[in-house]
This record gives sequence, structure tokens and C-alpha cells, in this order.
Amino acid sequence: MLYILTCMLAIGAVNAVPVPDNFLPQRVESAVQGPVAQGAEGRIVFIAGNSDATFNVYSITGQQIKVVRVSADQRASVDFPKGFYIVRCGNQWSRKVVVR
Repeated sequence: MLYILTCMLAIGAVNAVPVPDNFLPQRVESAVQGPVAQGAEGRIVFIAGNSDATFNVYSITGQQIKVVRVSADQRASVDFPKGFYIVRCGNQWSRKVVVR
């Protein structure tokens, strides 16, 4: 069925309906259960979620740069130079974060 729809779109038999930008929310912070770290313009935003969280920030070479502690249901924003960072939240997760 998907193949048929794709072919019909390609030949113009069916018009694609544009989805408005505000159709789906970008993020819903009130629904955040666990800790989150997001890269932004010149900073990293840390969101604790429903319990206190400790974030360790490492350079791409593995050197620890900063420790950020955030209380439950709070957020913190810390300035960083452009680049790639590894953020680790306790023993829960580690992920790459890009600061633009």
C-alpha cells in the first residue's frame, strides 16, 4: 500500500498535504520524567525531570570539564564554546551534545 501511495505521489496523482509547523510540539517539558541535556546556541541546557540530577560534561577527548547539579523540576543553562561534548547523567545514560 505504501509503495502504491509513493508511486502516486511521484506521478502527481495524489497531492501531498503540508503539515503546519505548529502541528506537533517541539518538546513538552512538563512531560519530562527523566533528566535531559540539550545542546543549544552557545550553551547546554540541563533539565532534571522529576528528581535531582547530576550531569558530568566531558570534552570529546574524555577530559571532564564540568559537573552540573540540577534540582528536581528545575533547569540550568551553562555556556560552552562551540563543539562536541559528552554528557553523562549518573549511571543512567551518556550522549553526545553539540553546541552551535
